[in-house]
Amino acid sequence: MSRPIRVLCAAVTAVALPHAVMAQSSTPIPEISSQGQSAVTGGSGSGANPSLTVLNTAAARAAIDQTPGAVELVPDTVWKTTRAATLKDMLDYVPGVFVQPKWGEDSRLSIRGSGLSRNFHLRGVQLYMDGVPLNTADGYGDFQEIDPTAYRYVEVWKGANGLRYGVNSLGGAINFVTPSGYDARAYDGRVDLGAWGFGRVQGSSGGVSGPFDYYINASGQRAEGYREHSWGEGERLNANFGYRVSPNFETRLYVNANHVLQRIPGEVTKDWALINPQAAWPNNVANDWQRNIDTLRVISRSTLRLDNTVIEFGGFGIDRHLMHPIFQWLDYRYEDYGAFVRAVDERSLWGFRNRLTTGFNMVNGTTDARQYANVGGQQGMLMSNLTQRPQNYNAYIENAFYALPSVSLVAGTQFLYAVREQQVNFSLNGDVNGRSRFNVWSPKIGMLWDVDPSWQVFGNISRSAEVPSFGESVAPNFLNPAFPTIPFFDIKAQTATTYEIGTRGRRPDYTWDFALYRANISNELLCFYNSFGTCNVTNADKTYHQGVEAGLGVTLLKGLAIHTGEPDRVWLNLAYTYNDFHFRNDPVFGNNYLPGAPPHYMRAELMYKLPNGYSFGPNIEWVPQAYYVDSANTLLTASYLLWGLRGVYDTGSGFSAYIEGRNLSDKYYISSVSIIDRANSMSRLFNPGNGMGVFAGVRWRT
Repeated sequence: MSRPIRVLCAAVTAVALPHAVMAQSSTPIPEISSQGQSAVTGGSGSGANPSLTVLNTAAARAAIDQTPGAVELVPDTVWKTTRAATLKDMLDYVPGVFVQPKWGEDSRLSIRGSGLSRNFHLRGVQLYMDGVPLNTADGYGDFQEIDPTAYRYVEVWKGANGLRYGVNSLGGAINFVTPSGYDARAYDGRVDLGAWGFGRVQGSSGGVSGPFDYYINASGQRAEGYREHSWGEGERLNANFGYRVSPNFETRLYVNANHVLQRIPGEVTKDWALINPQAAWPNNVANDWQRNIDTLRVISRSTLRLDNTVIEFGGFGIDRHLMHPIFQWLDYRYEDYGAFVRAVDERSLWGFRNRLTTGFNMVNGTTDARQYANVGGQQGMLMSNLTQRPQNYNAYIENAFYALPSVSLVAGTQFLYAVREQQVNFSLNGDVNGRSRFNVWSPKIGMLWDVDPSWQVFGNISRSAEVPSFGESVAPNFLNPAFPTIPFFDIKAQTATTYEIGTRGRRPDYTWDFALYRANISNELLCFYNSFGTCNVTNADKTYHQGVEAGLGVTLLKGLAIHTGEPDRVWLNLAYTYNDFHFRNDPVFGNNYLPGAPPHYMRAELMYKLPNGYSFGPNIEWVPQAYYVDSANTLLTASYLLWGLRGVYDTGSGFSAYIEGRNLSDKYYISSVSIIDRANSMSRLFNPGNGMGVFAGVRWRT
């Protein structure tokens, strides 16, 4: 067991603090699972919500459906009957979300074209765990700390719809929510095995004793990987402990620890990816490229319920150590901390229902960033020693006024004050001291119409802003003097105005989520030149992102063999995303396509489901049109169609099992890419996708 997890197990003896109950809609939309039936959430997940700080699935669905914009809630019933080892496994059927694996659990994530030019880590989408940032204080994120076995549901807030978290990015926010003791099994364990040496064991326990409740989940995972030099393993622990001080006050402590080791096979040329996909790039092997992370996170949340107002508040501290041998040996220590408070007041105003939400978030940190020469995978001489201090202060207010019992008019704004400060203690890399400050207003107006208890229509106009991270620091540009070096503190914040309309609904035999949007963007953080093959991100002038997000679930046939009680059914689950991203009269790239995302992306699954818990059927992943990997639009990926099969036995309790086959035609394809300004046939930008693999798992719940 890793040191952070040993420390955590010895330290879990406290009580804690917040995430509040949101006022529920007067016309909540009923939850439907991916098989078209009411989703089994476990414990008290589908009934009353006894915890003040943690919403169960049904209550969270009712709360998120009060948003006048594109949002999704994905219950764990969607992914816990699959291998579910990566973010792609959890969110692949959410339209508008494009997440593709690179190696191990690392992925390339983009929502509505966010962060397309970030070739390492994550930018443009803010990840949260139980309402507290997974991203570092300067905005960059990783995926290795995500444990799909630990969560009850995932909330996806696209764009500025995530105002409640102070989201300041085009892509929005994703929040992973662990259950409380009120919403957890006494025991829940599973074992998964499969291709390329994949193995995982997991166990959790939860319960209630008087005013005290607890939930603890631990998992261990190991995989040799499809590609050479892609071995990885991880140990993860998630726990929370709640105490009900009174009927109207609850406090909760969260603890999270991760120990992850991961080799990096590296990007290759297009021909290499499509001819020899399992091979790693030789330099990655010779210098033993890796990404290893140790994390310890402690969160305090409390909720106080008054007559008409619910107040949540708390704080957190995060210790993250990144050990990352790549072109140099990176040794980064992140010490992030923050606090938050949020109040929701719901009452009658002049005879009309009204809901006022106000809040404040602070996320600050200090990073000890040291880089050494990489000598065959070992630390060599010190190349740089930097101290980076990001600060973020965000205040927001939003009001929903119900002009009619079924129609709410929503208006709000948020203000972000951010600082990025870098102190150079020593550097042979050309690093410079600097400090930048950002003051950004992001207003929003919208409308939400509950057509009936199962159908909503929404629309909004919103502003979003994304402050650059330290990773946007630009290396000296020796190859093209026409583009001089731009230090990180001269890079502007990216801002966007987004127009959005859509509808969503959930009924026993069909569900839908549909949205149209257009974002007009200023100063988009994009790749404008490169040195030594590395994309250097600066500000574009004008760009736009627009698209269609369509999700559909429908019972095509039912009662084929069983006509009494709950019938058997054939259920189609489909998610389609259309992306249209362009420069706008750019002096260098004209009206070219923005690289990095396919114009069309579709996932579909056809499942035959029996009421006794058995279900089986095929699925596809389809990228029908290649997309560009460079801003000059000179090099394309390749289109592909993958298919698989899945069989499940799951009654919602006791024993369950699954078996699935992925990419059963063993097609060679490109799963994700890095971005550059101008590419050629020798550009190493491509990550091959996994070949054919079969996985199986068993689970036991009491």
